[in-house]
Amino acid sequence: MFGKKGWLWGGVAMALGAWMLPAAAQVNRPITIVVGATPGGSTDTLARVIAQSMGATLKRTVIVENKPGAGGNIAAQYVAKSAPDGSTLLMSFTSHTINATLFKNLPFNPVADFTPITMVAQVPSVLVARKNAPFDDVKGLIDYARKHPNKLTFAIGGQGSSLHLASEQFKFATQTDIVNIPYKGTGPALSDLLASDTVDLMFASTINVLPHYKQGTLKFLGVSSLLPLPQFAGLPAIASVVPGYRSEAWFGLFGPAKLPREVTDTLYAAVRQAIDAPAYRQRMESEAATVPTMTPAQFADFIKKDVQFWGDIVKKSGATVE
Repeated sequence: MFGKKGWLWGGVAMALGAWMLPAAAQVNRPITIVVGATPGGSTDTLARVIAQSMGATLKRTVIVENKPGAGGNIAAQYVAKSAPDGSTLLMSFTSHTINATLFKNLPFNPVADFTPITMVAQVPSVLVARKNAPFDDVKGLIDYARKHPNKLTFAIGGQGSSLHLASEQFKFATQTDIVNIPYKGTGPALSDLLASDTVDLMFASTINVLPHYKQGTLKFLGVSSLLPLPQFAGLPAIASVVPGYRSEAWFGLFGPAKLPREVTDTLYAAVRQAIDAPAYRQRMESEAATVPTMTPAQFADFIKKDVQFWGDIVKKSGATVE
């Protein structure tokens, strides 16, 4: 219990040692992590892994509730309107910051209406081409696209997604004209690219294309992280040809705005224990994902900068959703 002088949050052990809820009736209330995606996807999977570890650490029930739709906005709005007592959290992803500009009438503020807790993973993408593409690397692609404007096509697995905007960012940075072909999901887009007769290029998650890298069924041009990835041995970063190019999807945990500092710190400590576990890090590494170390303050700063980062790309691409 808190004494009159309050709790001194001097370290993780103390943070995990007690969690003072606003009301005694909430002591046995489950913590709900809301996910703006369907079960089985990356966001849902990460939320469930984190929930299991947090439950054991905090000695409370932690459940995951899926509220998919509107690019994650339904779940985000639900959490934004929840009581700031630490019992309702949001596991969100890159669309959280993309939507700030992409949607004209967003019913919440992605920055002001949330308390960032920490990031749990970052996943870069890979620029891939059909197996019989007339180029073998990023430089060759740029040269070909400049000589043949609007001849090449980008398969877009989701309008407004980080992968969609990765292609827009690439075209803007390289001053190339490549036609977007929208698909209803990454699966159909990747299937057509594998067929080698419908579309030419695609940005895809490392998780989705790693098996194809090992099998040699696609032509791999570069990774969207600033540095090469060991899981894609020998594949250079796009930034080695296009200076400063970077595009990564991130996943992170949020609470509603005005979450008390002591609650935020306790949640952060519990999540850190989850993502610092060797099994979690090994799993992320096997999927070419990284696990950043961000305090709540650092994550909050990242979110503000990411809104601006994606905002510039959205405006340049002309993408918008009512």
